Amino acid sequence: MKKLENITLKDVQEAYSGPEGLLWELIMGEQIHAGGFKSSMTLAQKAGIKAGMKGLDLGSALGAGCRFLVKNFGVTMTGLDGTPRMLNWAKERAAAEGLADKIEFHLQDVTEKYPFADGTFDFVWGEDTWCYLVDKGVLIAEAARVLKPGGIIAFTDWIEGPAGLTDEEAERINTFMKFPYMENQKGYEKLLAENGFTVTESTDLTPEFAEYVDFYIKMLTDQFTYDALKIIGDDMELFQAMGGEMAFMAEKAHEGKMGKGRFIARKH
Repeated sequence: MKKLENITLKDVQEAYSGPEGLLWELIMGEQIHAGGFKSSMTLAQKAGIKAGMKGLDLGSALGAGCRFLVKNFGVTMTGLDGTPRMLNWAKERAAAEGLADKIEFHLQDVTEKYPFADGTFDFVWGEDTWCYLVDKGVLIAEAARVLKPGGIIAFTDWIEGPAGLTDEEAERINTFMKFPYMENQKGYEKLLAENGFTVTESTDLTPEFAEYVDFYIKMLTDQFTYDALKIIGDDMELFQAMGGEMAFMAEKAHEGKMGKGRFIARKH
């Protein structure tokens, strides 16, 4: 896997504090992950999330994942995110939905030590977010630390697909998406095992992911062109360039070179 040393949290903060973050919300909704509600429901059900549990969302973005879990599974949530603007919006939206008493948010680089005692949470959650992290191993180690014995880690993420990317393909996609790198399925399994987890599910969702990329491109070209152009200052040249990068991602997804994985594991 090719890692880009020049992409850091600052790049992600800038992207999600400006037009790029608004564009992703436009085509993916508040949850900002492939599959939306359906994907979240499948992950939560397979992970065995139940009422009364206390969860930690790492990379909570607009807080929609936390709100989804509180409303549909009766849990309480804590969200950590490294982008101040996203965190402020998350707090505002939780309050607007009357959920502020069930969710707390903290500004936090999720690859640094968390402000929680060992064994605080019943489950750790993440949805299509950890691809933005330079050091995914630190996150998984901290997740293990703050989970209770027997606690669950459940997440989806964009991954390098089974066919693998060339260095040139990886550099192009990661530069466009502001990813330091994409882990692959075996890599995540290894990181989980090294940090005291027993993997109960590791599923490659690459074919399904490819269809979602096609869907997002169609939405931008057939329905939301005006809205997207408004977000980027009516810059048609930029819109077309971004469309080209998304088309390239769709091509690589259909080739099995990049995709999405679902992972669930239990702390020993």
